[in-house]
Amino acid sequence: MADSWTGSARPAEPRGAVSNGRIVKLLIGQNHGFIRVAESREVYFHRSDLDAGTSFNELTLGDVVSFELLDDAVSGARALRVRRRQR
Repeated sequence: MADSWTGSARPAEPRGAVSNGRIVKLLIGQNHGFIRVAESREVYFHRSDLDAGTSFNELTLGDVVSFELLDDAVSGARALRVRRRQR
């Protein structure tokens, strides 16, 4: 059976609502962490979810970050394109 998708462009990456929050957990050895948003909800992010130019190793607890919030009914909320906000 032939693949029905023949376009040369990649499918669009998921986009979420732009949000702000504060890093409350960093699990360095596991390459992920959690961001608390205004509603006291914690949102997962992985080092691969960081925006270009943002280094996982330079993030610290309490950093204020902006990100795109992707709510997925199956896997839960995830922060995409995470970047540290300027102080």
